[in-house]
Amino acid sequence: MSVVSSVLVPYTSYLRVYEPLVAFREPERSHWARYAGRSSLPTAQDELRRSLADLVPTPPVAVPVHESPDAFVAELDGVVCVCPWRTRMRGWLALEELEGLFPANVLDLVLPPVVRAQAAADHERWAERNPDARPWIRTTVWHVPVRWFVLFADEEREYVAAGEGGRPLLRYRTPMVEARRRLARALRTLRETVDEGPLTEGLVDVGRWLEEFHPRALVELDYGGLVHALSAEQLAADRSAADVAEGIAALRSGDRDAAGAAYGRLVERWQAVRRRRLAN
Repeated sequence: MSVVSSVLVPYTSYLRVYEPLVAFREPERSHWARYAGRSSLPTAQDELRRSLADLVPTPPVAVPVHESPDAFVAELDGVVCVCPWRTRMRGWLALEELEGLFPANVLDLVLPPVVRAQAAADHERWAERNPDARPWIRTTVWHVPVRWFVLFADEEREYVAAGEGGRPLLRYRTPMVEARRRLARALRTLRETVDEGPLTEGLVDVGRWLEEFHPRALVELDYGGLVHALSAEQLAADRSAADVAEGIAALRSGDRDAAGAAYGRLVERWQAVRRRRLAN
């Protein structure tokens, strides 16, 4: 068993899909059924700590040698759904994005070129044997993409302030059918009212990803470690999904001023978070 770091790793947000057990083939279905019945299940922070522990050795372990057998578990209308971690696969995908996030000298220090090259070669061989594999979890750092908010309604927002010895929670959850419906409607509105751009392209990408999953799945947006970059007042006041829905509705009705105002609130809120990234 790997050593689990006690360091809290913040500033990452997540878009997760939880699928019902019927979506999995045997023997994986039976594995997840037994897993979901455990009395104690790991958290997102447990996953991050385990990943961080792999960076301690010399040379660091860029991607786990074996795929994680763990998952997050939730219920939708009484049906048990699981979101496999697939940490190894997500590690490979994350490595492909690192060069755009860090200066070359910093990246070489954290993950030497020889380590990254070996991981890339391993991924290439694995991908040839698993051409249809896709992650159940998408992540991003220091913000939540606007396209993720499109999938949710404000009434699906769950906010729990930090209690004694606890951490705050801000997340949205919705059935897959609702997420797909909202995305399709938003995409239609954008194509009818504005020029093709990053938001439209991002929605198309998310839509293709969602189509890979069972129609009775659960979709979750979790602020994750971003709750540590925002004050309690900011978290309580954050209604980003409502702002996105208001902006799209305004575009649909032809009210560009209202759409601009909603977008302005989003930009102001998330630029403040990004400025903290630059300060670090």
